[in-house]
Amino acid sequence: MQELLGSRKKSLGMSKKLLCLMLILVLSTAVGCSNSSNESTQEPKQAEVVELRLAHFFPSTHPAETELIQPWIKAVEEASNGQVKITSYPNQTLLNADSIYAGVVDGSTDLGLSCFSYTRGRFPVLEVFELPGVTYNNSKVASKVAWEGIQELNPPEIQDTKLMMVLTTGPGDLYTKDPVRSLQDLQGMEIRATGLSATTLETLGAVPAAMPQSDAYEALTKGVVKGNLGPVEVLKGWKQAEVTSYITETPFLYNTLFFITMNLDKWNSLDPDIKEAIEAVNDEYFEQVAIGLWDKQNEDALKYAVDEQGMEVITLSQEESDKWINLVQPIQDDFVARMDAAGQSGQEILDTVKRLADKYNAEYQ
Repeated sequence: MQELLGSRKKSLGMSKKLLCLMLILVLSTAVGCSNSSNESTQEPKQAEVVELRLAHFFPSTHPAETELIQPWIKAVEEASNGQVKITSYPNQTLLNADSIYAGVVDGSTDLGLSCFSYTRGRFPVLEVFELPGVTYNNSKVASKVAWEGIQELNPPEIQDTKLMMVLTTGPGDLYTKDPVRSLQDLQGMEIRATGLSATTLETLGAVPAAMPQSDAYEALTKGVVKGNLGPVEVLKGWKQAEVTSYITETPFLYNTLFFITMNLDKWNSLDPDIKEAIEAVNDEYFEQVAIGLWDKQNEDALKYAVDEQGMEVITLSQEESDKWINLVQPIQDDFVARMDAAGQSGQEILDTVKRLADKYNAEYQ
């Protein structure tokens, strides 16, 4: 009997062990299937989205924002398959106009649009594109000259950011409260200007007052300045036709160079295919939008200023124009001398710009 009981206990023990082994096997198989199922249904990992900020000083309604920046942002996002998203901060909401380039360098903003001339002395070589006495037929000519010239000259002062594109206003004029029909009328008149334009006005006998376009309307309203030197566009885009009465045509005095540039570390962190896609968008928007942006604005603004605001257009006589041009010629000579003193060939830089101006003036009449 005892042997029979012992045999049964032994048999039961073996059955329990077998049951446990079978249970472990079933659970292991179930877990394995579950993991396999999860792996097969798991979606591929999404590429990381790079979010960038772009600072500029134009109003949110200005064509620089509505016709260039916003469409360009959308094109970059599409070209990068949604991997690069850019948010624009217009109207100096992120950085003041004269702090934007430095802000791009130090990472306060990832991208910026502003004028090189707003930080006078910071871009000595690029002043060549704003020298008085160099004639540009329109903003297309001036923009092409600047972009191609920068590629040729490769100035050291812009190596600390990734330059996306440049664009210009093209030739500009004087907009004043009192008529300027001769040099005598300009003597002692306070005129808003920036960068090299301030030197130009001072040479002609005016009193330049440095400030961005965003401050000019209030300054004109309060009588802090009596006029402005700039593209015709400001009469409508910045509403300055409301606070000035006369347009004196001076196409040989003015050109302003804008930049769109990116923080260098941020640019270098992008994948090569993303960089290539962005540069293709840059090329497209430079050619199709940026180079002619101010021409269209200038045309619309002149019609608005004359037809709707009643501004008078003053055309200088050839004799009077020659007087002005002769007075500003030394500014070109001074530029050459300053470049030579800094160890660069000033005349070669100036000749490059004049050669390109002749080339593109012939192409864009």
